[in-house]
Amino acid sequence: MLKLRYLGHSAFYIEGTGLKGLIDPFLTGNPKAAAKAADFTDINAIFLTHTHGDHLGDTIEIALRTGATVYTCNETAAWLASKGVKTEGMHIGGRAQFPFGKVKLTPAWHGDPIIEDGETRYGGVACGFVIEVDGKRVYHAGDTGLTMEMKLLEAEKIDVACLPIGGYFTMDITDAARAADFIHPIKAIPMHYDTFPKIKADPEDFSMAVAEADLLGTEIVILAPGQTLEF
Repeated sequence: MLKLRYLGHSAFYIEGTGLKGLIDPFLTGNPKAAAKAADFTDINAIFLTHTHGDHLGDTIEIALRTGATVYTCNETAAWLASKGVKTEGMHIGGRAQFPFGKVKLTPAWHGDPIIEDGETRYGGVACGFVIEVDGKRVYHAGDTGLTMEMKLLEAEKIDVACLPIGGYFTMDITDAARAADFIHPIKAIPMHYDTFPKIKADPEDFSMAVAEADLLGTEIVILAPGQTLEF
């Protein structure tokens, strides 16, 4: 049994055998946050898609306090390691095996800058994740526009896809529905919407768009911040 708890924006808590993890833990300063950084005391993994503040969030504080390993692209991992964070620097490519399961980084069309002391430098590439635990596969798209590479994920047989729908910085509802059509997950969870005025969107419209596309076998699961999906 895998547990996926929505924490607001693009943040999730994921729990399975050997894994108590966070994905993009933007909690402090997140008006939609369903938890505080201090609530997580026994995290062993953090999956970071990129370094924008609404995704990096509380990564460093939680990782330093709990000893969690941060899984992210290699350049971002090197920067985090310089802060004393335990990291696993990866890149877009094949799967890597870890004690809790497998991790695969996927392409995301977005930026990944490291902004520190008023200066901006190269942080690597933004990414998404396919996380496989207990025989279940979760795809977290990160921040991305629609990309043809998502069609390749159909072969991954994704159980749950977490897709941004807010537009402006990422896919909007129309493109997210097309992404669901490419991927054909069993379930899809909308994310990255309503946190700020520019990304206001109605998840029910996403559900309707997927229904209109006649995606048989894909169920849209709308989670309010704090709600958990078990599968």
